[in-house]
Amino acid sequence: MRLTFTIQRFNPEVNSTPYPQEIRLDVGRGMTILDALIRIKQECDGSLALRYSCRSAICGSCAMTINGSEKLACRTSLRKELERHGHITVAPLRNLPVIKDLVVDMASFWEKIRDVHPWLVPSARPSHEGVAVQRKAQDHANPQFHNVDACIMCGACVAACTVHEVSKGFAGPAALAKADRFLSDPRESRSATRARLSTLQEEHGIWDCTRCNFCVEVCPKDVKPMEAIIRLRRASLERGFTQTGGARHILGFTDLVEQQGRLNEAIMPLKVVGFALRGLLHILPLGIKMLRKGKIPNPFGHAVHGLSYLQDFIRRVRRATPPA
Repeated sequence: MRLTFTIQRFNPEVNSTPYPQEIRLDVGRGMTILDALIRIKQECDGSLALRYSCRSAICGSCAMTINGSEKLACRTSLRKELERHGHITVAPLRNLPVIKDLVVDMASFWEKIRDVHPWLVPSARPSHEGVAVQRKAQDHANPQFHNVDACIMCGACVAACTVHEVSKGFAGPAALAKADRFLSDPRESRSATRARLSTLQEEHGIWDCTRCNFCVEVCPKDVKPMEAIIRLRRASLERGFTQTGGARHILGFTDLVEQQGRLNEAIMPLKVVGFALRGLLHILPLGIKMLRKGKIPNPFGHAVHGLSYLQDFIRRVRRATPPA
């Protein structure tokens, strides 16, 4: 079968902007996107630039945008893509500078990984206790790492991240998942864990994630970076990091639900910004719009039916939750 591939081309030495190029190729059953791209380079256009290595979904080198979604070209079936989309469009990973054609500059990606200090900081334990902890960390039946150590650093999650698209300083799903991997390691010292969480409270840290879930959808190794970020947030709250806007939003939300049985959208902004004059002036226009749209509940309205049952349930969950 002869198939047309639409490939985004860009050579910064001669092109001012990327452009699509259509290339026709005879393809066979069972081919992957990477197989086709290699043949295009060998048989049709030797100037095509792409990155690949293991061809076994291990190294992550061949991550690219295929039909609008971030995927590993070596494990993406040509036939399935054609059946699903009716065409084959290939482009480089988004949110990363393009070196040439399908090859992107991963320097910013690796910098963010280094920023989370991706190494173990062990505590000073007696030797016999250290051996026990080491065995616990090596126990494959223990799901303590939540599969975050399966990350192959392909960059697909960063390319799909909607926050990184508008804020290049955001740490990104891969780096934050790496931070969670060390947070879950029983060999990590408590002081090191607290230091990691303290750093992640800053701008571009864990509270910038919008939970769009795209990183989870595109991850080829089922790392679930967004869930790792949620675990980091939960650990931060348990250790008393409650002063950021994101932390105050979560705590305010749960407090309102516990007190009133529902979200009070009139009080929620106050839970986030507090009662400082500058913050109040900032949310005043929002309050006026909410009033006009009928978003402010009647303060004299009836209580939510079954509120006592909800409050009792929340108390039982809190008692059953072990301390950090």
